[in-house]
Amino acid sequence: MSTPSEALPGGMWTLGDVPVTRFGYGAMQLAGPWVMGPPADRDGALAVLREAVALGITHIDTSDAYGPRITNELIREALHPYPESLLIATKVGATRDAQGGWPTARSPEDLREQVQDNLKSLGVDRLDLVNLRMGDAQGPQPGSITEAVETLAGLQQEGLIRHLGVSNVTAEQVEQARGIAPVVCVQNMYNLAHRHDDDLVDHLAAEKIAYVPFFPLGGFTPLQSKALSQVADRLGATSMSVALAWLMQRSPNILLIPGTSSTAHLRENVAGAGLSLSGDDVADLDTIGR
Repeated sequence: MSTPSEALPGGMWTLGDVPVTRFGYGAMQLAGPWVMGPPADRDGALAVLREAVALGITHIDTSDAYGPRITNELIREALHPYPESLLIATKVGATRDAQGGWPTARSPEDLREQVQDNLKSLGVDRLDLVNLRMGDAQGPQPGSITEAVETLAGLQQEGLIRHLGVSNVTAEQVEQARGIAPVVCVQNMYNLAHRHDDDLVDHLAAEKIAYVPFFPLGGFTPLQSKALSQVADRLGATSMSVALAWLMQRSPNILLIPGTSSTAHLRENVAGAGLSLSGDDVADLDTIGR
């Protein structure tokens, strides 16, 4: 008899020392419009989180900057005390301003404050996984990340963080971070149409490091492509299902965290990621981002 997690597409991956489902859930969309303020349907948001765990998902991605604090507070209300199998990944490196912007906040003092804020809003003594977000809204930017990683590594040594990851980074910054502390995942923008990290995905797979695409379906502008539509029509599936399935088949180290504020859409995403793509399907889809 299979457990719920075994029925999820993609199977499992070990983040550091924590086995997680490759199909996870990103909580960003549970906040209000433009990731600010509370959701219009609080009960619906709580239901999505509980459904994710009921489906067997053991990897939830969040940040105290979402809302701010909103998604963390919803996660705590819906799921605390947390199942032992659940890993909650959070993110530091940016805050929110009154206009909904994402100003960077990466000084040692900023990072310590954000870690404490995440601990408080999630109601835990130690964060399972903290991703350091670098770059800006345009993507990764070159530069040293040594001071920020050293700060988080120090908090890890204090017992406040279990595992470290990096986000919105260049390949060079990944190696710089790895020279300071173990890195269990890289979270960058990547999908069918944005494949600039192809080489990095493969390199990390060889190193047994997870790659977690954000905006796996294009983000605020969903993926649109004639080739994608044609493959979807051929399979009798939605374009978004095909895009998720392509990511799941792209590499075994890719962990998916698609977000939604609907339980029905959550179940559709799970089913879609489990689509089986043929060699011809993949060849057609590979024309999109290359």
